[in-house]
Amino acid sequence: MREQFAPLGAAVSDSTFFGGRAFKYHGQQFAWVIGSTLYLRVGDATRAEFEAEGAAPFSYETKKGTVLVRKFYTAPEFLLDDPEQMLVWARKAIAAAE
Repeated sequence: MREQFAPLGAAVSDSTFFGGRAFKYHGQQFAWVIGSTLYLRVGDATRAEFEAEGAAPFSYETKKGTVLVRKFYTAPEFLLDDPEQMLVWARKAIAAAE
């Protein structure tokens, strides 16, 4: 994934994060990978666009039930095969993180 975000420049960094990998732009987390799933940051302006592409919020189970993290959604699958669109959506995620 690091290679796909490389065109964003030296401002992108990555580190381990809850068993996955976090990606930051100028210190603001805009994406993470857990297992083999990429999650991108969403905001009020982009949430509907993600949902229209079938993306779902990050979720995890607790003893009390499912917790949804609505700030991060799965990346639409077509992005994994389209580096140009990946950068477009990564920039949307960066804007949502700011």
